[in-house]
Amino acid sequence: MQYILHAPKGVNNEINLPASKSISNRALVINALAGNTTHPENLSHCDDTDVMVAALENMPYEINIKAAGTAMRFTSALLSVGTGEHVITGTERMKHRPISVLVEALRRLGASIEYMEEDGFPPLRIRGRKIEGGHLDIAGNVSSQYISALLMIGPVMTNGLTLHLTGKIISRPYIDLTICTMQEFGADVEWLDSSTIEVKPCPYKAVPFFIENDWSASSYWYEILALLARQQSEDNEIRLPGLMDGSRQGDSAIRYIYSMLGVKTIFETKEKLKPTTVTLKAQNRTLPRFDFDFLNQPDLAQTVVVTTALCGIPFRFTGLQTLRIKETDRIAALKTEMAKLGYVLDDSEEGVLSWDGTRCEAMSNPAIDTYEDHRMAMAFAPACILFPGLRINNPEVVSKSYPQYWDDLRSVGFNIEEA
Repeated sequence: MQYILHAPKGVNNEINLPASKSISNRALVINALAGNTTHPENLSHCDDTDVMVAALENMPYEINIKAAGTAMRFTSALLSVGTGEHVITGTERMKHRPISVLVEALRRLGASIEYMEEDGFPPLRIRGRKIEGGHLDIAGNVSSQYISALLMIGPVMTNGLTLHLTGKIISRPYIDLTICTMQEFGADVEWLDSSTIEVKPCPYKAVPFFIENDWSASSYWYEILALLARQQSEDNEIRLPGLMDGSRQGDSAIRYIYSMLGVKTIFETKEKLKPTTVTLKAQNRTLPRFDFDFLNQPDLAQTVVVTTALCGIPFRFTGLQTLRIKETDRIAALKTEMAKLGYVLDDSEEGVLSWDGTRCEAMSNPAIDTYEDHRMAMAFAPACILFPGLRINNPEVVSKSYPQYWDDLRSVGFNIEEA
């Protein structure tokens, strides 16, 4: 499938974003460990969450989490402290995404896990049992999902878990999000110092839990307003209900990033940690250059790369090392697809992506490949504001995190035709 996109001249609408996938997946695991049979309120309905819901409700011998990396990591940890034997697998791409760091950590804590095909990669055979737990050292620069998976099962271990993160810690906001969600369910967990987290063997409690909407999904609306401002389009605004000021979602940093790219964020109320409506307003602002470290918000990188380049702002973005092992190699994908639009990006430094203003000839009828990666589709779609008729290949990939994305674009005036 291929979509052909044309943008409206302006936008002034309210959009109901999907619920946070990050919070939903954490809450589902913790809720299951608490023995609660009622799902959290405002649960995400994207692919990544749906596969977890199906696994938890049915618990088949073979669990196929498809392309959901978060679900693979979280469910593997959950099965390790459960009962019975299970096989967990996924798509071909998932079978090439490394999981050895998590598996070896779980084994050191007492889990029974074996690789069924290639060592270090899914599928896995897991025999659930009681785990002793105790002290564990793990590198702080691995995926925060590994760390979160270990933390969430800590309360049900006989001796709890003391997790010491060695070296540089990346994506700390995602770890804090996990800890806060655990605490909402009664876990006794805290940072002992800047690199050590203690989880005491204190069982979770079954409690009602509400999931806020997704700050990651808001990033595409920030991008749309920034690019419309670039086109001298005035009086644009988007209203996003269900977001929180003071949110624990790491990607809530998007409001600060785009304040430098010409988008103002206004909260309806000043009451923190309660859902409210956020209004985004475009302001025509130009930076001479933009440097930013995405170490704590790697999932925002694609959106900001496209926005910044199309706004003509040279940039140097660091902290991108984990982008190589996401749904695709996102750094390579960004280089390839931005070149189709006439922008020459540089990835010669590890974990760094930069643009010094170098241009090449843009394709006359560019079609953006999405690489089975939802964020590639959603980050590039707003580029049709500057490239009318832009084509997006395999647009259905957005179902992984934001199933109604294309409908939401249509609702604000984007014309989307199937080629």
